[in-house]
Formats: sequence, structure tokens, C-alpha cells
Amino acid sequence: MPDNRSIGIGCIGAGFIMADCHLVAYKKADFNPVAIYSRTPSRAREVSERHDIPSVHETLEDLLNNPKVEVLDIAVPPNAQKAIIEQVVKRGTTIKGILAQKPIADTYEDAKTIVRLCQDAGIVLAVNQNMRYDQSIRACKSILEKGYLGGPVLATIDMRAIPHWLPWHESLGYLTLRNMSIHHLDTFRYWFGDPKSVYASVRPDPRTSFRHDDGICMYILEYENGLRAFSCDDVWTGPAREGAADDIYIKYRIEGLEGMAKGTIGWPSYPEPTPSTLEFTSTGIGKEWKQPKWNEVWFPDAFVGTMAQLLVALENGTEPEISGVDNLLTMALVDACYRSAREKRAVAIEEIVN
Repeated sequence: MPDNRSIGIGCIGAGFIMADCHLVAYKKADFNPVAIYSRTPSRAREVSERHDIPSVHETLEDLLNNPKVEVLDIAVPPNAQKAIIEQVVKRGTTIKGILAQKPIADTYEDAKTIVRLCQDAGIVLAVNQNMRYDQSIRACKSILEKGYLGGPVLATIDMRAIPHWLPWHESLGYLTLRNMSIHHLDTFRYWFGDPKSVYASVRPDPRTSFRHDDGICMYILEYENGLRAFSCDDVWTGPAREGAADDIYIKYRIEGLEGMAKGTIGWPSYPEPTPSTLEFTSTGIGKEWKQPKWNEVWFPDAFVGTMAQLLVALENGTEPEISGVDNLLTMALVDACYRSAREKRAVAIEEIVN
């Protein structure tokens, strides 16, 4: 956590993710949101009253002119972020850092432009890949680093959950890979590093009526060391909204040469606060399963971690773990999935990056 929690945060956007996740988490962490702007002023006023934010601005320019705003927290759809960041850097702003929502843009190329703009302006850019800060995901990273599992052999994520798609999703022309699978792809990168290639297969979700190809998505990440990481991201899950019983969950499993870990993600139970879980076993600790516990939940508690990363980076003059530069490789992996599904072949990540 940063030593200085008084840095003024300017909030851009007043939708669910800002009002019910970011600002709830910031209050718990004693961070300092000082201003808010939304394209819907009435919504911004409502959120400011709910979270005791002192200044509501009618325009983005007015928020940027607020001398108390040192860091921007942007929570808007991906097709709107580039224009906002262009406006921020164009005016010669004194903004020190930006936490941008994921996905940072519609495409890898637009993401590269955003990263370059911030670098040229001397702004520290972080991307809100908040699943990295789910307590189970971080605990699993810790046991991997400690070597309890040995060399990883196979990792899987199985999502059977129905996201709450919002009206703005309809205008994007895509769905699961860039909006939901990006969490899992980034988690695989966080746990294991960058794969050499990916093979993806997608089909539309029968329930979602607006235009998209990537409803139900499956993809295999291939690593140089032989590791294979697979995810099934099923946003249909059967007719669970049409009268049948449901079976909704997110589970993961990692098998290594010396141990195994498995866990669940509590997010599908939101708004019921349900902590994610982790169990692991290792040849070094015998046949018993270790089961660490915590009370925090992904939504909203993980959002403390993403803003804290940015504030610590500013405090120490370092790059955040979730920097824009690092996130380019997550965006490249997403774009590789789209290309793979379209061309029905494995796609090397360097095809996107080069």
C-alpha cells in the first residue's frame, strides 16, 4: 500500500464499476477521490453524494482543470478511452498517473497508441486488470513462486457464468474474449508468463441477441516449456435464464510436477459477498490439502490493489505491475485469439506484436 493515500483521484465515469467497485474499495483503503465527471451529470451527482466526493464536473475539461486532481481513474467503455486520454495529453495536463479500465482499447493497435501517448506525456499508465488482485489468484501466484507445485504441466479455468452485459456492449461488435476472457488470459500471463501461441474456437451465445461471434470461447495457450493452459468461457451455461436449473461457477486447477492447486472464484455470486477459495497439495507437505482463508472478495476488494499499484509506482518512481506496457501483451494475446478463431489455426503471439 502507498504511504501517501491523500493523492487526489479524479473519477471519469459513474457506472456500476465505478460506483459499486472502485469507490467502495477506495473508501475501505482510505484513498482520496476528490472529483467525478460523467457524460450523464445526474448520475455523477448521485454517485458523488453516495460516496462523499466533493466536486462534480460538467465536462472533462473542468475536471482536468481541478488542481486537486493528480491521478485519473477512467472507467468507461473501451471504445471511449482513447479519445479521453488523447484529450488529457493534448492539453499539457499535470496529471501524474492514469488507471484505465480493461480492456484499454478495442484493438492491440489502439492500445499501443494509448501507451505511447502516456509515455510521451510522462504519465504513468496502469490498466485495471483486477482479477490479478483477487485473493485466490494472488495466493496461487505465491505458491507457484515458492515452488510448491514444481514445474507446471497443465492449467485450466472453467467459467460457467452469465455476465451482466450492458447496453454499451451492443455497439462493440464483440463480446466475451475482450470483455471477460481477458481476465483469464491475463491471469495465465500473471501465473506463468507469456505463451508462444494460442489456438481459439468460438461460437455465438444463444441468449445474447446483439451482434457478436465470440459468445462461448475456448482457447489453448502453448508454452515453450511444454505447459498447456486451457480455458472454457461459457456465458450461456444452458437455459439457466429460460426456466431450467442453473449450475454457475468459475473454477481453476493447476497440475505441477510436485503438487496441485485448485480454486474457485466467488464473483458469480455477486452481490452476495463470496470469497474465492484455494486448496493445494504438494509432495513436500504430504497428502493433505492446505486451505488458506480470507474474508475479502474480488468485487469490490480487488480494486484496492489496482489503484494501490499505481499510487505505489508514483511514490517510488517505478513501473506498476499492471503497467500499460505489460498490458500490451495481454491485448496481443486477446487479438491472437480473435485471429486464431477467424483463421482456424494456432497463432503465435509474435504475429500480433511484430
